[in-house]
Amino acid sequence: MTKPTKPAYELSDADKRDLIQLIQAGKPLPEKYRFVLFEDKREVELVWNGKSAEVCTAVLPFQTLEHVDEPREETKSQGQLFDARGRQTQGWTNKLIWGDNKLILSSLKAGALRRQIEEAGGLKLIYIDPPFDVGADFSMDIEIGGETFHKEPNLLEQIAYRDTWGRGADSFISMIYERLILMRDLMHPEGSIYVHCDWRVSGYIRLVLDEVFGRENYRGEIVWKRDAVGKGAKKRAQHWPKTFDSALMFARSQDTRFNFVPAELTDKQLKEFRYQDPDGRRFKRTTLGDYSDISIAKMEADGYIYVSSSGLKYKKYYLDEYTIQLDSIWTDVPGFGVASSSQERLDYPTQKPETLLERIIEASSNVNDVIADFFVGSGTTAAVAEKLGRRWIATDLGKFAIHTTRKRLIGVQRELKAADKNFRAFEVLNLGRYERQAYLNVGGRLSPEQREQALLQKEAEFRELILRAYKGEPLVSDGFFHGKHGGRLVVIGPINLPVGRLFVEEVITEMRKRGATRVDVLAFEFEMGLFPAVLEEAKGKGIDLTPKYIPAEVFDKRAVDKGQVVFHDISFVEATPRYAKGKTAKDKLTVAIELTDFSVYYTQGAAEAAIAALKDGKSDVICDQGQLVKISKNKDGAVKREVLTKTWTDWVDYWAVDFDYMSRKEVIKVPTALNHGEVAVLPGFEHGQQDMPLEFEDQWTGGYIFENEWQSFRTRKQRELELITAEHAYDRPGRYIVAVKVVDIFGNDTMTLVPVNVG
Repeated sequence: MTKPTKPAYELSDADKRDLIQLIQAGKPLPEKYRFVLFEDKREVELVWNGKSAEVCTAVLPFQTLEHVDEPREETKSQGQLFDARGRQTQGWTNKLIWGDNKLILSSLKAGALRRQIEEAGGLKLIYIDPPFDVGADFSMDIEIGGETFHKEPNLLEQIAYRDTWGRGADSFISMIYERLILMRDLMHPEGSIYVHCDWRVSGYIRLVLDEVFGRENYRGEIVWKRDAVGKGAKKRAQHWPKTFDSALMFARSQDTRFNFVPAELTDKQLKEFRYQDPDGRRFKRTTLGDYSDISIAKMEADGYIYVSSSGLKYKKYYLDEYTIQLDSIWTDVPGFGVASSSQERLDYPTQKPETLLERIIEASSNVNDVIADFFVGSGTTAAVAEKLGRRWIATDLGKFAIHTTRKRLIGVQRELKAADKNFRAFEVLNLGRYERQAYLNVGGRLSPEQREQALLQKEAEFRELILRAYKGEPLVSDGFFHGKHGGRLVVIGPINLPVGRLFVEEVITEMRKRGATRVDVLAFEFEMGLFPAVLEEAKGKGIDLTPKYIPAEVFDKRAVDKGQVVFHDISFVEATPRYAKGKTAKDKLTVAIELTDFSVYYTQGAAEAAIAALKDGKSDVICDQGQLVKISKNKDGAVKREVLTKTWTDWVDYWAVDFDYMSRKEVIKVPTALNHGEVAVLPGFEHGQQDMPLEFEDQWTGGYIFENEWQSFRTRKQRELELITAEHAYDRPGRYIVAVKVVDIFGNDTMTLVPVNVG
């Protein structure tokens, strides 16, 4: 054992007195005492404001919102994996998860899904492309009617952006450091990670990766020339062009695998193969160097020796056998982002080329391995993984990213089906139960009592602000409801987490306790797939429950004071069954669903303020009371308004149907109460990672999984929607509940239930 190094500086009595006084006063200690008081063998370390080795330990259940699978035509040879319609019912299903990846990672690390990951062979590869650009704020441009609307991020996305960039580089490093630790602990010993970054943060990330994974596990850096030297400003810039991105690779351990990836030969290299055998087989020659006579004789017997006209012997390298390792500087991957003419282009701001991911996935994983991307964006990692036969987990906080990835993966399933290739079903999931501490931003080194007081204070300020904007009256004495408005009780959801099923069920319970029947639930965000099931549940129990979105304008004091804040309703969907007109037994069991109406109530900012800020001769697109409107000012200051969303279908980007919604219950895994706190260690957990509870048990949430059986959606090239489904034939007569899900152009989903009677 190595003896600890004796500090170069001994504490004097004055130092000790100063330290005691500082500690008693609750003040930070001067930096000079750091290495005096604590032994630290690290030679180099990246330090930032707020650095902490503590990581999130929350374990939340995953709720399955949707099961997406293109029916297969021939499945008899594959046993019980598929149902009669050719849809996967067993085996690994890929995971598309909406939510904060910190909570997702901690729940994957020690929750029930960890067992699935380990049984599938463990997590072998992670690729992430975190938001290293300070401008990556979840906003996006929506093309409609030949115009562009700039959608601002919702409040959850604004808070995520604040947590990432609120204090500049300090915030970004704190965010990525904690998540990298969680990723490391989730990985298989043979796994590896690639972190995509550019000049803004590459230096920081390299030091963080050294600390988290160990400098000895650095495996190299891919340099991707993403952009040619541009025109104009770049020619006049006083610096070298910033035309490269980097992908830093680190191994989980010394056991990490790496596959040989061949490079395409250049024209110059191909010209070296200028010799031919009599059968036309091309080769190049090299001198024999220090080969032994025995080796030369064996090569001669195998046909690998070439004798020149002068009688000299050379070794042959045949073109059809010759391979060289792909270099780590990639200049042949197309353009900046994805070229505008590319078939794979989605107009997603951070989209990466599929070729980039193909090389990484082929180098660091094998067929059927589990790979993950926790900042999935446009879904490139998941799409390439599916095409290459890998299992995948993809997560993102942005609803628009989840929606873009869902559409893209449905397209990949269709493509693979048409090519008669295998593919897997995927699930859309989100996180379930949240703790109060998770959604109130209370930081600092506080005692439990101080933290509780800070939480209570934050909650009170939060409620007061929202209620005032809603013109509600506070209920000081009520322990659950926050106010009342127009004869209705009012309850406010968390500030930076979505309102979910458990929250709404608690509202219903509290309403019944009080004998109340009308309530408004205010939230910045609602869970995907939450409606209409919970509204039907509330109605069945005599509760008139109205969900309303809280607009970001509640934080604009002037808008609140002027009474300009509008709390808008959730979207409305209308769908109608169309029964087959034939008289056969099959016709009587057949129905199609037509989408007949869709309404939204979005408003982004005050229209008057947007018009006032608009300069003469300019135009802009605003969102006002459920319409996208182009406002223009001529040179005289006269304002013209043109509605771009001319019909309700302009708001629909995607819709899908489950013809038998209540056929599959949503079941989550919850930890079983253990005797004496026993734990079991699964394979892959023996490397100092968190132990997994011995058992989990199934628990029905009261909801159902949306089986995505038919869908129509817009793509960049195909802008038309089908508004009536293909006909669906049921197996037997009866009453069925059809679920119709609509996703609008912003990525928000709404669902309605349609009863049908057949036979």
